[in-house]
Amino acid sequence: MSRIRIDAVLIQAVIAGALSFAHLHDLAEAAGQDGWKAWAYPVSVDLLLVAAWRRMHTTADNRAAWAWFIIALAASLGANVATAGLLDLNEVPAWLRILVAGWPALAFLGGTLLVHTPTTAPNEPDPAPVAAPPAAPATEPVPDVTVERAPDPAPELPPAPAADPAPLPVPAPAPAAVPPALLDHARKLADAHQTATGARIDAATLRARLGVPAPLADAITAQLT
Repeated sequence: MSRIRIDAVLIQAVIAGALSFAHLHDLAEAAGQDGWKAWAYPVSVDLLLVAAWRRMHTTADNRAAWAWFIIALAASLGANVATAGLLDLNEVPAWLRILVAGWPALAFLGGTLLVHTPTTAPNEPDPAPVAAPPAAPATEPVPDVTVERAPDPAPELPPAPAADPAPLPVPAPAPAAVPPALLDHARKLADAHQTATGARIDAATLRARLGVPAPLADAITAQLT
């Protein structure tokens, strides 16, 4: 029974192909394509149909293949309808002559795009998930054991040494001599600092402004007060 169904389908395909082939030939011939050129048109349409159909089965993104398949199918169905008595083949309109004349270039473009566009296998199976390694068995926590130890005996303190005699007072260093020009410059800096901040300038700030040693900065600050 299955073989009879396949044979019937093949016979139907041969009949439909032959009729469509003849209609395309008649339309091309009526549009001014005589001789072998009229026979080449149905071959071009059928080849574009087959190329688009195969392309749809070899790529995941088959939008372009569907577009060219519909274009070729419209050319075949248009020829069948046009030669069914709805069109006077003795007076073919100019727009139909233009479509028939431009079909070879359109078919060549479609076939080239279908053949030279990279293909990707449709419905690629997802990689099998990798099984996670078995989890290690949980180990019981080890209780913290605190061992109390006896306190260490207090160390014996050595006998207190005899009181040292009081240190002699260290004489204060003599104040550094300040040049008058440096003192005048420092006074101007101190006035400017007090005007800007509202506070008297200290020795550290004055030292940083003048770039002098600390004893000299202290001596200048003492004279400014």
